[in-house]
Amino acid sequence: MDLHGKVAVVTGSGRGLGLAYARALAAAGAHVVVNDLDPGAVDAAVDGITAAGGTAVGVVAAVGDGETAERLVETAVTAFGRLDVLVTNAGILRDRVLWKMTDDDFDAVVRVHLRGTFTCARAAAVRMREQGTGGRIVLISSPAGQRGNFGQANYAAAKAGIVAMARTWALELARAGITVNAVVPVAATEMTKTIPAFAPLIEESERTGAPLPAWLRRDEGLGTVEDVASLITYLASDAAGDVTGQAIGIGGDRLALWAHPRERSVAFADGGWSADAIAEHWHAGVGAEPETYGIPAPQAPEA
Repeated sequence: MDLHGKVAVVTGSGRGLGLAYARALAAAGAHVVVNDLDPGAVDAAVDGITAAGGTAVGVVAAVGDGETAERLVETAVTAFGRLDVLVTNAGILRDRVLWKMTDDDFDAVVRVHLRGTFTCARAAAVRMREQGTGGRIVLISSPAGQRGNFGQANYAAAKAGIVAMARTWALELARAGITVNAVVPVAATEMTKTIPAFAPLIEESERTGAPLPAWLRRDEGLGTVEDVASLITYLASDAAGDVTGQAIGIGGDRLALWAHPRERSVAFADGGWSADAIAEHWHAGVGAEPETYGIPAPQAPEA
């Protein structure tokens, strides 16, 4: 993938997955704007990319409001002359079960993930449409947004909304040649370690220095941050010019296309359905094979 001449903004790229995305884009030739709340993380990311032969500048700012979004775009244009790629990765966690989650817990996560994605994508779309040469917007979602996850109502809701925005913006920006896709990554990160199903496996790998088990990489699609970054590079490239409106999963050895919500089973009743008729029909009819919910716990293969 040759991204020479392209300019990318990656939010939340001081560490973890965002840093891997920024490094991968720079390695492919793109000029990169690194963003994080931590000045030290931004400096380290920029220095690392530069030392590896890439080009990067940093912006220390919290994603969420329109002012930060405009600043990120302006930095790209001032430093490198244009904007071609936006990756909205910035995020936080405030995990609590419903009856313990406060208004602030909910609002903080939605502000960064959902509102931050919206404001950054809006600013990027305005600039890309002005340039008239198309562009790539890559939104970062999560399996939690596709399946739900215990204690993550705020995060799951925001990540589900991000996929919905990707599908909507793919329609709205098609005439401008701007693709919009959502990536659903799974990787061993500090965020992933907060998920009880994955935490012990990641911690064991970190403690021993051993790679994650082959079955985990394949069956659960859980690997390193570098495993995920290749998809970002592809979606930023000219090769992905006809890929838009998709939710694409990647992690470990696994690459997947997520289905959009659709009616799985349908039944009809002349004149409509009464509550009694639904109750009589449900378990043997439409509801005979209910959908699963929640991220399944990893299951190691039998020895």
